[in-house]
Amino acid sequence: MKILGLLRHAKSDWGQSDKRDFDRGLNTRGRKGAQVVGDHIREHGIKWDKLVASPAERVKLTLSEGIPDLEPQWDERLYLAGTDTIMEVIREAGGDADTLLVSGHNPGLGDMLFELVAPKNENALYDEAKVKFPTAAFAVFELDIEDWADLRDGCGKLVHFARPRDLDADLGPEY
Repeated sequence: MKILGLLRHAKSDWGQSDKRDFDRGLNTRGRKGAQVVGDHIREHGIKWDKLVASPAERVKLTLSEGIPDLEPQWDERLYLAGTDTIMEVIREAGGDADTLLVSGHNPGLGDMLFELVAPKNENALYDEAKVKFPTAAFAVFELDIEDWADLRDGCGKLVHFARPRDLDADLGPEY
């Protein structure tokens, strides 16, 4: 069994109209959300063997604000990636890690729910997460695989899902 975590970047700053999408940072709410979710990730109890992330500025800031002790491996393919690309990155980057955290963007990360969880493994967490995978959402999957190269549709079960608003009422409900 492998453990996969997905972390969407925190709320970006749309007021930075002078920057390209890739270079947008976080707004005040996003910085707070990144800190709250980062605290939650550390307290949740999983020791992440590896972190692979999009190099977009909002992802970099989410990680530096939230989980600065985990050194990311940057992968440009994760910038606005779809599920096929995300799965390809996971298969390649997983290596000998038992736990892998991936940080990036929607819609790809949210769509991973539908790819990883077979109908027989849907549960209340899945029902909640499929409604919306908001900024700074954090999901954990148990994968029925022994090697990351074996990652496939339907091999996972969602075992944890947290949003900033679940952790700090000031960050909801519009977060």
